[in-house]
Parts: sequence; C-alpha cells; structure tokens
Amino acid sequence: MTNGNLLGSPVLVLNASYEPIHVCVARRALILLLKGVAAAEELSNDEVHSPSKVVPVPSVIRLLEYRRIPRQTRALSRKNILLRDRYTCQYCGAVSSASELTLDHVTPRSRGGKSSWENLVTSCRRCNNHKGDRLPDEAKMELSRRPRPFNLHTSRSLMRLLGNHQETWRKYLFY
Repeated sequence: MTNGNLLGSPVLVLNASYEPIHVCVARRALILLLKGVAAAEELSNDEVHSPSKVVPVPSVIRLLEYRRIPRQTRALSRKNILLRDRYTCQYCGAVSSASELTLDHVTPRSRGGKSSWENLVTSCRRCNNHKGDRLPDEAKMELSRRPRPFNLHTSRSLMRLLGNHQETWRKYLFY
C-alpha cells in the first residue's frame, strides 16, 4: 500500500477509559502519537517511512487523558446520510456505491418537505424515479426504517460495522 493510501486507513480512537469514541485516519492518529497525546494500543502490519525513521501505523490508539465527550452531532451532508443508511436503498434494500445512490426527500420538497435528518434517505435511482414527487404511501413503497438523526448509537454501530473488517478493533467494540 502506498503512503498516501496508508495514511487514509481507518484507526479506532479510544478514550483514556478504553471507551471507543471515534474513527480517524492514520495520518491524524500518527500526529496524535507524535504529539504525545495518544498511545498505540494495536499496530497494523504497515509502516510509514521517512528518510531517517520508520514508524509503525496503528490500528487502535488510546488518548492518554480522559476527554469528556459532548453530545455528538453530525453535520447534515450526503456523506453522513449515506453512512447512516449504510449505502443501502431504504426502499428496496439494494446496497450500492455512493455514486449509484441518490438522496430522497421522504416528503418531497414540493410538498413542504425539509432537508433534514428525519426527511432524507438514501435511494437507488430506480426507486427514486418510481417514487417521484409522491409520498411513499402514494407510490406504494415502504421505508425499511424511519430516518433519524445521527447519534452516539449510530456512531457505535458504524464502528462495529468497520470493526468487522478490522480484527484488532473487536475487543474494544463490545460485540
């Protein structure tokens, strides 16, 4: 893996109490380690090379001082809606890439629907076109689950989902 790709790999961040609080990229994790703010708990098999140093890339880091985590909110964005809905069409259940999915207003904007966490869902193009400017009931379509704001539970679920591919994360994610 090249350094560019390697520095973008996900790293689990634990609070001083070993509670999972965040996922960051390896570049940020290395900065926290070099500043002395965090310690590596688990290392990947990869290394970053400089002219004078070889640094192992962590897969899990722990903050050395406890950080009080305020109520977590996330910005309303396409990326965050896709993450919340796990890249899955909320009407037919098809899992797709970001480029193949659209955002659908459950209550169409033409009917006063807002762009909010509670009114936006991911949808495949076929379902979005079929629904058109109607409510799901009018289009005889059903949402697989009601859209909700991104919250701490959602963040932990995503960490567990990522942890399915990161063996070293599992003991920290309370499976």
